[in-house]
Amino acid sequence: MAKEKKTKATERSGSGKSLQKIEVSDKPGGVKRVPRLKRFYSENVTKELGKKFSYNKMEIPKLEKIIVSMGLGKAIQDSKLMEAAVNDLMIITGQRPVIRKAKKAISNFKLREGMPVGISVTLRNNIMYEFFDRLVNVAAPRIRDFRGFKADGFDGRGNYNFGLTEQIVFPEIDYDKVYSILGMNITMVTTAKTDEEARSLLELMGVPFRKSSTERAGI
Repeated sequence: MAKEKKTKATERSGSGKSLQKIEVSDKPGGVKRVPRLKRFYSENVTKELGKKFSYNKMEIPKLEKIIVSMGLGKAIQDSKLMEAAVNDLMIITGQRPVIRKAKKAISNFKLREGMPVGISVTLRNNIMYEFFDRLVNVAAPRIRDFRGFKADGFDGRGNYNFGLTEQIVFPEIDYDKVYSILGMNITMVTTAKTDEEARSLLELMGVPFRKSSTERAGI
């Protein structure tokens, strides 16, 4: 019996950067993609965190999931907005979002219980790493006057929250086809026990945090 042949190739982005290492098998459906950042975490980040915090192998924190959400209160008056937002978020994340509905009625805002008011998507595993890579290395540099993400978005339990004001910072979105400019909230959930550990994890994975005045002064 002939042995199964495997070859290795590298998938590249339009900018020429290597994004994924691909193992190609001659069996049907034998293509296995390993996200670049997932491999980088395993080979580099774990070692650096282990040295810095004296972890054993089981204590090393990791990125558990990323939650991307959009509040769409205006969709109450504009039915097309919800459809456009779902389409944009699906293009950005590669996963269909879930529609969130109002839990209670608010008469002043003409809001009835059960009306759709937002959407969200929870990313895990490979699709999470791929989104993280595009967010940090492609979308973030396209943010107007970007000087890094604020470091005050940690919640005290090792999770980091921040917002983007425009979905068009993602190059997958065609500006000419955008129905409305929409913001979004992004939550990075980690297994870190403290904010310091979580920040170290995210920094090592490439998140550019804005330096405080004391950090800039080298104090």
